Amino acid sequence: MSQPFDADDIGHNDSPNPHLLTVLDARLSRRGVVLGGLGAASAALLGGLPTSAAAASAGSVPYPVSTLKFTPVAKNLLDRVTVPEGYSVQVLYALGDPLHADVPAYANDGTDIDFHRRAGDHHDGMEYFGLSSDGRSRDDSNSTRALLAMNHEAITDQFLHVNGTTPNPRPKRQSDKEMLAHGISIVEIQRKASGRFATVQSSTYNRRITPLTPATFSGPVAGSFWVRTLHSPTGTACRGTINNCGTGKTPWGTLLSGEENWAGYFTRSSTDDAARTAKSVVALNRYGRSAGSPSRHGWETSGTEDKYRRFDISRTGTSNDGSDDYRNEINTFGYLVEVDPYDPKCVPVKHTAMGRFAHESAAFGLPVSGQPLVVYMGDDARNEYIYKFVSQAVWNPADATPADPLSVGRKYLGRGTLYVARFNADGSGDWIALTIDNSAIANYSGYKFVNQADVLIHARLAADAVGATKMDRPEWSAVHPITGEAYFTLTNNSNRQVTPSSSSHSTVDAANPRSYSDSYAGGEAGSPGNVNGHILRLRERNQRANATQFEWDIYVFGAEAGANKQLINLSSLTAERDFSSPDGLWFSQATGIGWIQTDDGAYTDVSNCMMLAALPGQVGDGDTRTLDHGSLSVQTPVGAPPTRAQMRRFLVGVRDCEITGCCETPDGRALFVNIQHPGESISSDTIGTPQAWSSHWPGRMGYGNGGSMARPRSATVVVTKDNGGLIGS
Repeated sequence: MSQPFDADDIGHNDSPNPHLLTVLDARLSRRGVVLGGLGAASAALLGGLPTSAAAASAGSVPYPVSTLKFTPVAKNLLDRVTVPEGYSVQVLYALGDPLHADVPAYANDGTDIDFHRRAGDHHDGMEYFGLSSDGRSRDDSNSTRALLAMNHEAITDQFLHVNGTTPNPRPKRQSDKEMLAHGISIVEIQRKASGRFATVQSSTYNRRITPLTPATFSGPVAGSFWVRTLHSPTGTACRGTINNCGTGKTPWGTLLSGEENWAGYFTRSSTDDAARTAKSVVALNRYGRSAGSPSRHGWETSGTEDKYRRFDISRTGTSNDGSDDYRNEINTFGYLVEVDPYDPKCVPVKHTAMGRFAHESAAFGLPVSGQPLVVYMGDDARNEYIYKFVSQAVWNPADATPADPLSVGRKYLGRGTLYVARFNADGSGDWIALTIDNSAIANYSGYKFVNQADVLIHARLAADAVGATKMDRPEWSAVHPITGEAYFTLTNNSNRQVTPSSSSHSTVDAANPRSYSDSYAGGEAGSPGNVNGHILRLRERNQRANATQFEWDIYVFGAEAGANKQLINLSSLTAERDFSSPDGLWFSQATGIGWIQTDDGAYTDVSNCMMLAALPGQVGDGDTRTLDHGSLSVQTPVGAPPTRAQMRRFLVGVRDCEITGCCETPDGRALFVNIQHPGESISSDTIGTPQAWSSHWPGRMGYGNGGSMARPRSATVVVTKDNGGLIGS
């Protein structure tokens, strides 16, 4: 069956990087080389791990949940959130919900305003930050009172307006509302005596951060030529954050928010190339802003005010550095943004040393005293790369509870080295430093780098220069809380082919070995590609954060249960745990369960998007598989197929939604999950025909105004066990 349009399924990597099969002879007998090597590496690694890690490797997980025992949820197309028997779902925080006591309830008819004081749209990554019982300070152990910090990635714009979206030129009132529905929420929540959670509208912590909120930079890019604008001629300040997707939680108790597909919010004129240097044009094209590219929402057409004008990045001024126009405004986005949720007046910090690309989540490696911190990151677009950042400063446990958290953030995230991954066909891998003194970068013919700020702003081009491995849309990353192994969701890639037909397509390789048409379910076959995605994991050499080598395998392949087990369903998934397009990924610190969330367009004729619980093993616990594509054979290391006790479906979402964002109370007894963009297929033609909308959730469940025919709303739900027990047990 063909896949519907996905606004996030983008790609602009036409670099001629060699693929794994052109570098190494994949016909080598990898069984002896890889598995023997991994066995030795595993023994060496486990000898240096804590006792709990060694126990985990032996199959005795030191967590209350060692096997999954709930009844798996069946695939379904219902317009409600489905969870296992013995569990309940509560809607907690939905689009438009007031953040302050004087804001009226959300009418949900397109008339609402003041989105800088309401919940934004498209709830995405989120983190739980415990509060003391009196609400005055941080308390990481409190399971009854906390702050939720949440991303609002994008909008279903039709539902924000009375009669849908007005075409360009956009009315100011519509553009203003749409801008403010993006960004981040900080909202206080409390568990009541009934056991149900509620938001606290009178909380002084409640806050919205939007595309208009003042922000600043840390790291080498701050003050550089590339971020000077009419708003900040010195390049030291910027405004706002946009298209915030995955999150991360720092060891010192702050939020990291990833700016993902921000490039599409900008436009430049069809004649802009002639006004620019050739180098500038190369960079803009590589990040998807070719001359004449339309913006996603057309906010720049709403008038000449600065807040609209900034989204047109055409060169209109006469300065050499861009300080008299907004040609460089696009360079102020694409970073990990740090926010202190406990300080409602804090100015968000964009950490430029961590690189500029379509950031998903930020997963910290396990902190070790005296060693650098490591943060794993993905660039979510077709054929983009996996990165890690290694801090220059080594970890001091005293920094876990600082008086000034953002200063600690600058200490660890403001200086360090950005690396990109190359996956070798023998199951090994290399982290390649993206620094100006790397000769491959300094001498790159495709783009002339001049300093480290240039390298970081144009990290994609630097990764091209060093021959990094093109991946199948790297989404979220997560670190196993015992083994420290890093996991990455590769959601899918419509441009992965056996024989590429253009420079924008990639050849199958060991780390991205599948290309097939989704026709085995009886639907219409689409173009070949990695339709269902997979999850890859890696282990650092000698468990060192600053290691430059690693071992890897593919933990699990997404697939329909009935698919060919030689080419597609390589993990032998059954009907109670088959899935497509893994996206969100998060490990529970209370139970050790890994939560896998989907953002799918390939399997949605069978089931709405879903969330699975998993208890994964470790790198090297499986075997080597050979995929015979006819003209090409690929060998790849594959993890042991998950059993029923190790993986099963826990939740199925509502119609037309994505399941994304996950966090929990410290006691592991309440799980927070986001239901994003239900009913997103709405168009202007059907805005007046509620019967044609695919979803009316959560209104049809009795939440908010509108009743059973309400406009759908993105929302956070809380899942609890009816007997008060641990989630997943």
